[in-house]
Amino acid sequence: MGSCSRRHFIKQIGAGCLATCLVPAAGWSALLPGSTRRSLSFYNTHTGERLVACYYNNGAYRPGAMGQINHILRDHRTGDMEAMDVRLMDLLYTVSQRLCSGATFHIISGYRSPQTNARLRKRSTGVAKFSYHMLGRAIDIRLPGCATRKLRQACLDLEIGGVGYYPRSDFVHVDTGAFRTWNG
Repeated sequence: MGSCSRRHFIKQIGAGCLATCLVPAAGWSALLPGSTRRSLSFYNTHTGERLVACYYNNGAYRPGAMGQINHILRDHRTGDMEAMDVRLMDLLYTVSQRLCSGATFHIISGYRSPQTNARLRKRSTGVAKFSYHMLGRAIDIRLPGCATRKLRQACLDLEIGGVGYYPRSDFVHVDTGAFRTWNG
């Protein structure tokens, strides 16, 4: 089982079964039933910055931690920041728990300013004109020690948000829009 304790593993199996039954029907609110403390670890591949933040504790999102997350997920090209969607953080937390990894998410792209998005769109057909990245509702990630196809499957299993798979570039896109999938 790797770094997971037996108790943690059993709790996650129960939570996973519950989430599998509830998430498609009940939506985002059923994603993390009973969770009182949620932490995430990030590494920004462009800036070299690292962050471990407890963004939710005792029934409330923590503004200070969310501010730190907004900073590390800023547009590294312009320095612009946007308030990231807390549901996106909950999605990442759930994926991390399902994979039982506790590993650091490597950030390929978090928030993108409209100027950056337009520039990237001119260079690539894979950039949406009205990208969720510009709303703080999308992130492109890797999870070291976890095959990208396994990361993708964990995201797909939740059946919420958008899940894009980019095997050649070795990352997965997730967002808080309607459930849909694609390959890049």
